[in-house]
Amino acid sequence: MEPATMKTLAAAIAIGLGALGPGLGIGFIGAKATEAAGRNPEATGKIQTLFILALAFAEAIAIYALVVALIIKFL
Repeated sequence: MEPATMKTLAAAIAIGLGALGPGLGIGFIGAKATEAAGRNPEATGKIQTLFILALAFAEAIAIYALVVALIIKFL
């Protein structure tokens, strides 16, 4: 295989695996947040705040994977 092809494959694997974990994490966070809000409606505001914070952290990991994939692709 050519080096350019290997770099493209490496970048694809990096972003694919790097986005898989945060995607699953965001799904689990959303499921548990809605479950918690359904069980205790009075705490919905607090649950929503924690949900958004956890969502931001999970999304940051996906952005790191994107940056790594771009570095592999273009350097």
